[in-house]
Amino acid sequence: MTTDNKDTVKHLNKLIETCKDGEYGFRSCAENTKSESLRSTFSKRAGECEEGARELQQLVEQCGGEPDTGGSASGAMHRGWVSVKGTLSGHSDQAMLDECERGEDSAMEAYRECLKEDLPPQVKTVVERQYQGVKRNHDQIRDLRNRMKAAS
Repeated sequence: MTTDNKDTVKHLNKLIETCKDGEYGFRSCAENTKSESLRSTFSKRAGECEEGARELQQLVEQCGGEPDTGGSASGAMHRGWVSVKGTLSGHSDQAMLDECERGEDSAMEAYRECLKEDLPPQVKTVVERQYQGVKRNHDQIRDLRNRMKAAS
């Protein structure tokens, strides 16, 4: 594997961790929310994160690398915090939305950092498309959170 491919694999594996963190985080929030509508939204987002990770794993394999299969340590800590905060707040929907938005803030930053790297064109195209999805998720979660705050 060339040095360029090693760097690309390293960057893609970081994004795989980010996707897996998002998947696990959204699933955790789906399990803990009271709203059926939010449960559906969170479950859909978890599935999109899972699909994003699979797509990135295929790119890693095409580059000759070994794809990551799990989330990050910081993601695990965030999920632990979601669980603790959920317990303390009675698993309020507001708390779940707050934590999902925080997770999406982190995902957007990871994608922005990756897009600064010198990636092969076909990889950059996939990463840019996924970044647009992360931004869409973030904005939807933020808007849901803001509407819920305004209604309370």
